Amino acid sequence: MNDQTVPTRLEWRKSSHSGANGNCVEVAVPDSASIAVRDSKDPDGPALRFSAEAWNAFVTAAGSGAFEG
Repeated sequence: MNDQTVPTRLEWRKSSHSGANGNCVEVAVPDSASIAVRDSKDPDGPALRFSAEAWNAFVTAAGSGAFEG
């Protein structure tokens, strides 16, 4: 999200639906207006930051099967 940085000290969570294959993302809540997302295999790597509205739209679309091929 723009040039905002993600704070380094966050409580990262992984979905309980994540398998043992390592292909997972983790999410954290830096503040009430945004969501941070990172690759669980690279916790020291970059993280993306989305507005809460954009994240909610993505989760809703994914939950309804919009990205299933």
